[in-house]
Amino acid sequence: MTTATRPTIGVVGLGHMGGAMAGHLLAAGYPVHGMNRTRPRAEELIAHGLHWHDTPRGVAEAADVVITSLPDDDTLHAAASGPAGVLSGLRAGTAWLEMSTVSPAASQELAARVRATGAALLDAPVSGSVPQVRAGSLTIMVGGDADAYRRVEPVLRELGTPTHVGSNGQGLVLKLAINISLAVQMLAFAEGLLLAAQSGIDRELALEVMANSPIGSPMLKARAPLVLDLPDEAWFTLALVQKDVELARDVAGRLGVPLPTADRADEVLRHARDLGYEGRDLAALFQVLAEMTEHRRTAA
Repeated sequence: MTTATRPTIGVVGLGHMGGAMAGHLLAAGYPVHGMNRTRPRAEELIAHGLHWHDTPRGVAEAADVVITSLPDDDTLHAAASGPAGVLSGLRAGTAWLEMSTVSPAASQELAARVRATGAALLDAPVSGSVPQVRAGSLTIMVGGDADAYRRVEPVLRELGTPTHVGSNGQGLVLKLAINISLAVQMLAFAEGLLLAAQSGIDRELALEVMANSPIGSPMLKARAPLVLDLPDEAWFTLALVQKDVELARDVAGRLGVPLPTADRADEVLRHARDLGYEGRDLAALFQVLAEMTEHRRTAA
């Protein structure tokens, strides 16, 4: 695809993930328009060529492909609706890649509203974080119209490896299925590391051996350096992890599917929130369990 034929991209939500996507697409030569609730977060992108708009509608009006990357159902609804929303700016033929992790039901309802405009919405949540965006190595699960998917597949391939998995909402269900394992793996790793450290084994040694053992998935290997040295800016906050686990439990409840490990992870994530860790990275589960251990000893 030459620069002349590349579609114009509009990105609504220039936070960690949306901003990284916009930056990656700018670097790949795409014309990119965007907006965020606060402009200062976008200044670096603007300096690198992003065309700023004050409203989601302005972004949608300028774009052939709209990308939204937003934290939850309520924020998505606010960005989509009203005279300044994305829906007001869509044209027939526009493709909307909704790359947030929201409830499948909210995505399906929004997809129906988008179809009424002649545009198409695809739920396209991702597995991976900012490093994977920058490397163009996200795993992208896509639900929605197959023809619309084929039109936007080249854009998605700039960001990673997309797979069309079914109808609207099914990309999100698969993402939630993945995030159950994300939370449970990190929790189990933190449990094992704490057990080793509390027995007197050097925790850095235990961390290295565990991460390089057969349990060391790519996710655990990537996060292992963060466990004992948490980053100031989270790749994936515990608040968002809990939101995704709860969404998965909601879907499972409607389908009658038991999620015993997700249920337990949700309990620990609630403790993490009560201890003030909601804004810290998923790797903070080790510290959460360590605090829970101290509280238990104090109570005894």
